[in-house]
Parts: sequence; structure tokens; C-alpha cells
Amino acid sequence: MKNYLTLLQKELTESFRNGKWIWLPIAFMIIGITQPITTYYMPQILENAGNIPEGTVIEIPTPSGVEVLASTLSQYGMIGSLLFVLSAMGVIDNERQNGALTLVMVRPVTAIQYIASKWTGQVLIALTSFLLSYGLTFYYTNLLFEQVKWELVITSFLIYSLWIIFIFSVTILAGTFIKSASGISAVSISFVGGLSVISNLFTKFTTWSPTNLRTHASAILMEGKLMENSITVIMTTIGLSLLLLLIATFQFRRLEQY
Repeated sequence: MKNYLTLLQKELTESFRNGKWIWLPIAFMIIGITQPITTYYMPQILENAGNIPEGTVIEIPTPSGVEVLASTLSQYGMIGSLLFVLSAMGVIDNERQNGALTLVMVRPVTAIQYIASKWTGQVLIALTSFLLSYGLTFYYTNLLFEQVKWELVITSFLIYSLWIIFIFSVTILAGTFIKSASGISAVSISFVGGLSVISNLFTKFTTWSPTNLRTHASAILMEGKLMENSITVIMTTIGLSLLLLLIATFQFRRLEQY
């Protein structure tokens, strides 16, 4: 445990030095607050666009607070997934390239400690960024539209967080197989995107898919309760994330033996 905590501290410190603790939260906060602000000022934006005939009356139904938050979750979508993959694609490869990995592994450090510290560090940064972004969106939604129950916001946050955890599990696994940051990002994005496409095309057979977490997170806001198969999706995502980390550990251990 001591070695794991030391490696985790190293990972978090390194993230401070390379600015990941700055640019990722800022990027996510911009994505988050854009939705409520643009939705609220959309009539003025359209009116000043200059392409509307004179005398045109713009009437846009005011969305509810939960609708704004649900649309914000959809805004994270592929852009958010891409940002997460880009932030984590080089955590193993960079150390392999500059020789830091060799210095770490000559010490009494196990493969599971190394992989777990990398995964935990990246997940902490991502969830902190998501929390700041979603919290800011929640504030502006209450300010510009209507009050949303904080219980629903917390539940949707927790459900969507599992999707983020799954993305990092995929990316860390790819990092143990591929020795190129660009290759890691391509494989991770392709896997996540492909799983999303398959889940959308074959909805009847993919009700278990982790990609459905985004729908379930929005549904808890709109309906105020979990969907019928939410527990299945949640448990499947947790199980797959752990399995991916386990495979990553075995693959990393095998590579370091050569």
C-alpha cells in the first residue's frame, strides 16, 4: 500500500507540473457552462445574428432546469471522451520513452501497484474536472432557469462518473499494448466510439453496454428515478472496468519481463 500511495502521489504531482490539473478542468467548465448560457440567451443571439427578416418574432419555449442539465450531459458526449483519452494516452508511454519506467520498476513495485496508481491518478483528475464543470452548470441552471433537486444532480453525476471510469480503463489497457501515444488514442477512441455505434444499432441486445450510462444519467434527471435496467448497466460497467484493469496488469507484467 505504501508503494501504491507513493506512486499515486508521484502521478498527481506530475499532473500538476504538466498542467493537466489546469487545462482539463477549464476545458470541461467551458463545455458545461456553455449549454445553460447559450440556451438562456438564444433569442438574443438569433435576433442579433443579422439574417432574420425585420418584424420576425422569436418565441423559444423556456426549457426546464432538468432539461438544461440533461442536454449538458449530452454535450460532454464524444468531446468529453476525447479529452479524457487525450489526457491519459501518454501516462505509460511517456515514462517508457524517457526511461522513467525502468527506474520505477527496478524498485520493489508490483505491476498492479503501478497500473492502479496510473489509473487512480487519471480518474481523480477527470472526476474533479467533471465535478467542477457539472457543479458550475448546476449553479447557472438554478440561476437562469429553475431550481433542480440536488439529489437528482448527485445521482446523475455518480452514474455518469462510471462512464468516465470505463473510458480510463480502456485507455490504460491500450497503453499496455501499444507503444505510441497516437496509437493509444486512436485505439481507445475507436473502441469507445465503436461500442457506442453498436449499442445504438442493436439496442435490444446491448442494454448492458456501458455507453447506456449517459442515457441513464439523463433519465434520472428527467424522470426522477432509475430506468428499468440501470442496475445491470452499472454492475456491468464496474465489472468490465475491473476486468480491463486486470488484463492491463497482466499485460504490463508480461512486457516488463522482457
